[in-house]
Amino acid sequence: MLRTIDRYIIRETLPMVFLSLLVLTFVLMIPPIMGQAQELLAKGVDFATVATLMGLLIPQGLGVTIPMALLMGLLMGLGRLSGDRETVAMQACGISLARMLRPVGVLAVLATAATCYVMIVSLPDANQAFREIVFRQLASYTADQVKPQVWDQSLPGVNLYVRNVNEQGTEWTDVFLAMTQEEGQPVVYVAEQGRIVVDYDTQTVDIVLKNGSIHRVPPDDAAAYTETRFTETLVPFDAETIFADVGGPPRGFAEMSLPELQDQVAQIVAAGASPHNPIMEIHQRFSIPTACLAFALIALALGVTSRKDGKLASFALGIGVIFVYYILLYGAKALAKGALVSPHLAMWLPNIVVAGVGVVLLVQRGLTADRGFLFRLPFRRPRAPRPGQVVPAAQVVRPAALSPAIPTTGPGSWFTGWSVVRLLDRYVAMQYLRLVCLSFVGLLGIFYISTFVDLSDKVFKGQATFQMIGEYFWYQTPQWVYFVLPISTLVATLTTIGVLTKSSELTVMKACGISLYRAALPLLLFSLVWSAALFGMSETFLAEANRRADATNNAIRGISRPVFDALNRKWIISPDGAIYNYGSFDATGEALNGLTVYRFAADQWRVSERAYARRAVYDTTGWQGHDAWVRQFTDDDGESAFVASDVREFAIDPPEYFAAEPPDALRMNYQELERYIGELAASGVDVVPLRVSLERKLSFPLVTLILTLIAVPFAVTTGRHGTLYGVGIGIMLAIAYWVVISVFAAFGSAGLLTPVLAAWAPNVLFGGSAIYLLLTVRT
Repeated sequence: MLRTIDRYIIRETLPMVFLSLLVLTFVLMIPPIMGQAQELLAKGVDFATVATLMGLLIPQGLGVTIPMALLMGLLMGLGRLSGDRETVAMQACGISLARMLRPVGVLAVLATAATCYVMIVSLPDANQAFREIVFRQLASYTADQVKPQVWDQSLPGVNLYVRNVNEQGTEWTDVFLAMTQEEGQPVVYVAEQGRIVVDYDTQTVDIVLKNGSIHRVPPDDAAAYTETRFTETLVPFDAETIFADVGGPPRGFAEMSLPELQDQVAQIVAAGASPHNPIMEIHQRFSIPTACLAFALIALALGVTSRKDGKLASFALGIGVIFVYYILLYGAKALAKGALVSPHLAMWLPNIVVAGVGVVLLVQRGLTADRGFLFRLPFRRPRAPRPGQVVPAAQVVRPAALSPAIPTTGPGSWFTGWSVVRLLDRYVAMQYLRLVCLSFVGLLGIFYISTFVDLSDKVFKGQATFQMIGEYFWYQTPQWVYFVLPISTLVATLTTIGVLTKSSELTVMKACGISLYRAALPLLLFSLVWSAALFGMSETFLAEANRRADATNNAIRGISRPVFDALNRKWIISPDGAIYNYGSFDATGEALNGLTVYRFAADQWRVSERAYARRAVYDTTGWQGHDAWVRQFTDDDGESAFVASDVREFAIDPPEYFAAEPPDALRMNYQELERYIGELAASGVDVVPLRVSLERKLSFPLVTLILTLIAVPFAVTTGRHGTLYGVGIGIMLAIAYWVVISVFAAFGSAGLLTPVLAAWAPNVLFGGSAIYLLLTVRT
């Protein structure tokens, strides 16, 4: 039976837990979720279906964020009670730390149950539902959204090019389809007509081609080249091959149910191998939820203190505890894989350590109730004494600008008033910068923890080193800063104005003739500084840092890619109508590896010549193909002539035509992306999404100004509800802004809006709303 004091502690800490859960889930899940949502919307999937899919992805994050949110919520809630000396009063009335375990334990048990449900029941079911919906939507998209004269790669291992598509988008004319193989050159289908047939019951996608030919080249004998004519043929695909390339959840141990994991253990044991991986996954389904109980002990020991460190400091402290927990977790995994610890015990070691530390801290805190956990911020300013509080005379500082001895009227009053305003500017700016720094560090820490959790197993498996992870963090940090800074600005603005409103300081300023606009001026100026910083990052070192981060990430994950793979377009339509295909482009040596050139007859859609070179090198006379061969098709009856040669001249475009910049807009600045779009437009590639990304490079840096403008009136309206309310409003605004950006970007990528409108519409909508609210709020 919960008593009044129990309900009070729960009521004070539960909102903090929900706020932490909202922040953590937003930071960890919203960016990747919105990225997938943008792609699905661009492919014509309706908004309701996309929203359903995004909801199915949330359980992947909740299994991690619920324990984290419990820890940080308890630290912030108990820190608030300690800051107001309520815990001191409780202990003075005989309510010990052990007694406070009852309400804290109730929250921990509820969090444990919720996490168990997510990891054991919700996650496998959500992933399976996600796969089924994605199949139906992408199959439908592939069936009716193929664009004419644009390379389509929506099906895995398939490069599809059609010259014409009917108005319904279901019938194709002049089809070129290349299917990649593990060895040798691709199998090429050239047909006069084609279409896609989708069977939802069997989850298959078939491409039907009519009146064409199939071109095959054996890996070791080019002279055995075969061309097979057909009136109609079927190219089948199964669901698993589609899911391998659409970003759906892989069917790994983390996505299996407990019975499936137990079957995996039995199969691995029968094969004579060690089943430590599925065994650890089974135990992890229970150990991570149980970590909520260990976190509750730590939170109570560190949260009940005589110091007043504030909620954001408690948030940062929670980040540190979580970081230590996951280091212990993956260290235990490494010990289990090295056969130093039983896999049945490994997943429980972090809980044992954290719970043990929590018990020790609780015992020490119980013996010395007045000793607080020291967490001092280096830039923390001393607070003003409360009414009735005795302050030594040596500590009393009376700013000259606010001294009653200085007249506020008469000669010199203008200068004095200006001094007061400047003092207020410094006061508001210092409060704002402190909150920006704290929220920035806390949110950035979440990225570090989540990334470390994702990559640390590579270190323990011996595939990477901590130095490599540190290098990846170094190069990836600018991109994280690019995302975190706007959110930190929004939270800091809402909190600063909200605190001024709740403490009636803003009312005093208005009474002195200082309007809301003037009081918020330092915040607006700083928002312009942040916008300039974001734009400067985007146009200077951000693109290069992203390229290096991508290369380091590939090295850590063991992904082998050619040096210039990011620059390769692979399949290109030349200006004269020929098709180029190559394995890789060596920009330094001006060479193409694995070059194939397809030329077509002038009177009908059929291959008239296919030429191949193992390596083509560019010199003063043009392209020279080495280890080359060419097969010419002389008539419509399939007769052909084959010629092989050590060196053969290839009449194709110069090297500059192939040396394009990376297609990812994040790895290019504005000028590089603009130049790349111009080069790509003539190669049969859809550049509309890149044009949207180009415009967003100009519109996105203004996000700090837009969010600041809209945060000021919101903070004045909601400020009296407290800082927590303002932070929650800030997160909701950030989510709304992110959703609007993704939706308009998807509409722009799908061609439903112009790139300029798609990129700038979110700023116009939120900026207009901010101006309206600013004009209607009481100043």
